[in-house]
Parts: sequence; C-alpha cells; structure tokens
Amino acid sequence: MLFYLFDYLNEVDFPGAGLFRYISFRSAVAVIISLVISMFFGKMIIKFLQRMQIGETVRDLGLEGQLNKQGTPTMGGVIIIISILIPVLLLADLNNVYIQLMLITTVWMGLIGFLDDYIKVFRHNKKGLKGKMKIIGQIILGLIVGITLYLSDDVKIRERELIIGEEVAAADFPVVRDNNKFYRIFDSKSTVTTIPFLKNNEFDYAWLVWFTGGKAASYAWIAFIVVVIFIVTAVTNGTNITDGLDGLATGTSAIIGTTLGILAYVSGNFIIADYLNIMYIPFTAELVVFASAFIGASIGFLWYNSFPAQVFMGDTGSLAIGGIIAVFAVIIRKELLIPVLCGIFFVESLSVVLQVTWFKYTKRKYGEGRRIFKMAPLHHHYQVLGYPEAKIVTRFWIVGILLAVLAVVTLKVR
Repeated sequence: MLFYLFDYLNEVDFPGAGLFRYISFRSAVAVIISLVISMFFGKMIIKFLQRMQIGETVRDLGLEGQLNKQGTPTMGGVIIIISILIPVLLLADLNNVYIQLMLITTVWMGLIGFLDDYIKVFRHNKKGLKGKMKIIGQIILGLIVGITLYLSDDVKIRERELIIGEEVAAADFPVVRDNNKFYRIFDSKSTVTTIPFLKNNEFDYAWLVWFTGGKAASYAWIAFIVVVIFIVTAVTNGTNITDGLDGLATGTSAIIGTTLGILAYVSGNFIIADYLNIMYIPFTAELVVFASAFIGASIGFLWYNSFPAQVFMGDTGSLAIGGIIAVFAVIIRKELLIPVLCGIFFVESLSVVLQVTWFKYTKRKYGEGRRIFKMAPLHHHYQVLGYPEAKIVTRFWIVGILLAVLAVVTLKVR
C-alpha cells in the first residue's frame, strides 16, 4: 500500500519518494518491520496465549527435558504470519502475480495449521485435523499455484536463440552478443525449470510425458502441476516433522528463506542472470521483498523460540512456512533444488519413512519390529544418544548453511 503511495509521490517529484523504486530499499525496510512486529508485538501475543491457556500438550517419549515443555504457549505461528503479511502488504507491488501467490499461500496454509492447532488445544483432540484433510488442503494449494503459473500471461521466462548470418543485420528484435555469437532475446511461456548437472541447468517437464510423442509440449502442464502438488505436500510435512526441537525449524527456515531470496534476486535481474548464465524470470525480483519479510519474521520469532522456548509455532507456523518455501521455490523455478536446499527437512522426513517401513517389514518377517534409529525423526535419535538439545539444533543449522551454499553452487555445475 505504501508502495502505491510513494509511486504517486514519485510521479509528482516528492523528495525521497524514488527510494521506493528500489527493491533493495523496500527489502531492507521489510526486514526491519517484520523484526519489530515479531519481537515486540510477539511478546504481547505470547502473553495473550498464556492468559488463554493455549499451551502445548506433550506426549512423554522419555526424552530429557521434554516434560518441561508442557504448557508452553503454542499457535505462535500467528506471530510469523502477521509479521510477514503486514510488511508485504505495505511495501510490495500487490499487482505482481508472484506476490499474490505468496500471500495466498501464507494465508491458506496458515488457516489449515490454525484449524489443526485449534482442534488440538480447544477440542482436546491430540490428533488434530485429520491427515487427509491436510492433504486435501495442500493439493488445493498446489492446484492453485500450478494452474496460475501455467495460465497467467505475466508468468514467462526470457530465452535466447542463436541467430546467424544475415539474420543478425536484418533483426528487428532484441539481440545480444556472447562470445562472438548473436542471440535473439524473447519472453515465452515455458515448462522449463532449473536442475543442476544438466546442460544449461535446464529441465523441461515435457520430458516426463515423452510417451505422448509430438504432443509432449501440450501435456507438460499436467506433469508440472503434479510435481507442484507433490512438492507442496512434501515440504509442508517435512517442516512439520522438523519442528520438534526449540528453534530447529525456525532457524533452518530462516537459512532457506535467505537462500531463496538471493536466488529470486539474481533470477529477476537480467544483467546478473545473464552474467551467471542462469534462467532469467521477469518480475520475480519483487519476491525479494517477501523473502525479506519472511527472514525478519523467522529471526524475530526465533528470539522467543530458541532454547528454552517461550512459545512454539505449532502447525499454524510449520505448515505456513513449509508452504511458503515450497511455492517460492516453484515460482523461481528452483523446485528441483529442494532436496539439497531443504536437506534438513528431507532427511528428517526420510528418517521417519525408513523407521516405520523397516519396523513393519521386520515385524512381519521376524515377528518383532526392529529400528534403524533410536527414535525418529532424526533429531530425537540424537537426543536419545545424549546430545543436548541446543547442540543438536546448532549443528543442524550448520548443516543447513552448508546445504544452502551447495544448492547455489550447483547452479554452476553443468
């Protein structure tokens, strides 16, 4: 909203109004506002949750210090959501289709998580919202995002095509020169995304429907939407599983959010994208404002969520954060980097799948279930081994930073 006010003031030559044209300035302000909201207003929200006796119900797993968390205020994800929405609504270009999708994602997944927490706390149902209802909500979001990205005229990538001979002199379209070769520059609708290790780091979803022959390009959108739904579901559930230690999911999400913000900036800047030889996606640079608000909200919430936690985000926060990361990655066409970038979430989820699968298999075969880990998810395995909670979280953060750097480096591995 302030974006449009200062845009008008800039048109009438109001001193200083031009600052709002710069994404870097608006992003910096977004970080500050989100930090202020999450840290100062967050304390008020925590006190309100305490007065309303909205506390965590802890299931005794025999872990050290676990029962001390009993009664700690939950549903603190509301702090994160508010701290994201306010600066984005104030500072971002709300006509940008990518910003619109991120706002829808934040609110939609936040509502699903809030409903889950509400059932647990006020209906005293430890299971919360039925799993299939969560999945349906995630599928609906995936459909909205996938269909919008495929149908919207504002969603394009900038491509270049080699031209030779007389075509260069006669060209009536934008042409760039690179290593003594000339390329035609044009925007197009495409189902191409980014993948490491392949030539030009590009992967076309049409390849997944190769069996349709010459119609592969026409059916590529189906494969794309299926992948989007899978990614949204996987990342949101992975975030939820990871949120088991104080500050673990919050700090890891801040690291991932920072990386996504950097990738959005370079992908949305033609000069930098061309220099790095990565995919240029017009208008995605505006997402840096959203990423900045997300980072500020996560770090501000971490002030109260770090060990020993004064508040838990609950499913209100974990589902919203997971949805944000998944959709953000899809928008900037870095979704295939998620297994690396979100490696912590991936391994946490994988540990649960392996544990359950192996237990069921060995019980069926030997009559007694056996375990791979002392306890799943993985962070509980280290707790059982006797590692202090704060040390586990800090080391997971370090691994998260290494994975974030690796995810960026892979863009240059061809």
